[in-house]
Amino acid sequence: MSGTDTEHARVIPLRTPAPVTSVQGSLALDLTPRTAPPRPRPRLRSARSLDLVDVATAERRHVDAFVGRYLQAVVEIAAGDRPVSQVLRHSVPEVYEDLAGRLRAVTTALGTAPGQVRGPNPARPVVIGVRTAMVRDDAVEASAHVRYGRRSRAVAARFEIVRDRWQCVALSFG
Repeated sequence: MSGTDTEHARVIPLRTPAPVTSVQGSLALDLTPRTAPPRPRPRLRSARSLDLVDVATAERRHVDAFVGRYLQAVVEIAAGDRPVSQVLRHSVPEVYEDLAGRLRAVTTALGTAPGQVRGPNPARPVVIGVRTAMVRDDAVEASAHVRYGRRSRAVAARFEIVRDRWQCVALSFG
């Protein structure tokens, strides 16, 4: 074909073009930084299931609150939103090393540093509910329902009193 043949060639569209409306692009991402304070999280639902030992109500509330806070921190660590060092005091070395390995894998895949913002409006994991069971005076087992965007996951953990403080001795992600 010569240059003059291509100038007179007719283009046949495969589809008819859709008209551009005034709402085109209205669902685009908002890349402006968030300046408003974060919305308060819904109150954590906690349920006690089948306690094997009797524990005072005040002490039990303290344990449930600790377990909820710890599990929220753990899911944020596993997502790369929080540094693993924040749970060092309340984790046995095996659990801590497992969390550190998970954090390294996630941050390497994302190309970020632990606790670094991942971009505008990322899906953040939120612990929706926790179930705990006191199995001994110095041991509690817990399971948590975690919402990650539209998906749900589960986390199971066992806490024991080690050196006069509650520590996570086993942790499993589902």
